[in-house]
Amino acid sequence: MSPLDAFWHIANLFAPAWGLAALLAAAIKVVWRREAKALRWLRLWGWGTAGGVLATLVALVLWGRDGRMAGYALLVLGVALPQWWLLSVKR
Repeated sequence: MSPLDAFWHIANLFAPAWGLAALLAAAIKVVWRREAKALRWLRLWGWGTAGGVLATLVALVLWGRDGRMAGYALLVLGVALPQWWLLSVKR
């Protein structure tokens, strides 16, 4: 496997975490405008991405492969919890 192939392999492993974090950050900025006014979109995305990447790695360690429904449930929690915490601390 070439270094470029390895890069794309790793990027595709974490793409669901990045995409879900971006969608949730955008939804937070639209739905909770007043509450999220002080939070930058990039900060919401960054914390959601970190939680999603960590959840993906935990699922990979626990179940030995990617793509299990329990792993995706863990991914949703991993993305949502940091963003929820950021939103609740600002109140």
